[in-house]
Amino acid sequence: MVRSALKVYFGPEEDNDILRHPAAVETVNVSLREILPVLVEAMNSRRGWVNDFADDELAISTDLYEVIAAYQQYRKPVA
Repeated sequence: MVRSALKVYFGPEEDNDILRHPAAVETVNVSLREILPVLVEAMNSRRGWVNDFADDELAISTDLYEVIAAYQQYRKPVA
């Protein structure tokens, strides 16, 4: 009996470069002022695409992270 070898298809060649080099994925720098109102509106409107990106990581400055962490720790619970 002849064994057939299965071959994994990874899509077109140009897509393979992205899979091998995740850093090659394009990024865009935006200000918090530009993106925050759109994200707030999308979350309040319960847009499905927000959940699609919920686990994506965002790069923020250390000082912004520290301010957010302090705010989260010291804010009073909203009743």
